[in-house]
Amino acid sequence: MIAIGSPLGLSGTVTSGIISAKNRAVTSSGGTGESSFINALQTDAAINPGNSGGPLVDATGAVIGVNSAIASLGSSFGGQSGSIGLGFAIPINQAKKTAEQLISKGKATYPVLGIRLDTSFTGVGALIVDQPQGIVTGSPAAKAGLQPGDVITALDGSAINSSDELIVAIRSKNVGDSVKLSIDRSGKKLTIKVVLVASQN
Repeated sequence: MIAIGSPLGLSGTVTSGIISAKNRAVTSSGGTGESSFINALQTDAAINPGNSGGPLVDATGAVIGVNSAIASLGSSFGGQSGSIGLGFAIPINQAKKTAEQLISKGKATYPVLGIRLDTSFTGVGALIVDQPQGIVTGSPAAKAGLQPGDVITALDGSAINSSDELIVAIRSKNVGDSVKLSIDRSGKKLTIKVVLVASQN
């Protein structure tokens, strides 16, 4: 597997490695104040600033992802900001879906449930804010019977361990898809089906 790009302005650079994880929930702000949520491929191929947007290709030359982000040690570990062997790429099927929407409609949308999550929740799963505004009025979640305070623990049988994991799992789906959510409601286990709709922004 090879990452291609222009790290630190050095054009025509390639680095090699392996895919060390799939479906990794990654949040990246890029310094803009707005977070991007990626259901990422994780690679140990060296990716540095300037690689973003370059292809991640497999041994046959097929593009499998778009280089997007890296993990860094941050200031508490001496301020190292280059590659530490944890790079992330947007899976090509997700990038292709967005590109096709932009070409055909001039804008891209992503699927939503219509809930607000408590990102400070430290338990296992994704906690819907335990206030009335936790469920958006008229949303798929409201129609399906989700309630404030529900903890979503799985989506279509795959475990959900955090709010970020739920967000990227939903965004990997398509508008109109029906998903099965496993819910913990005050100790009671429930299964609820929800049909996803397009985001409004």
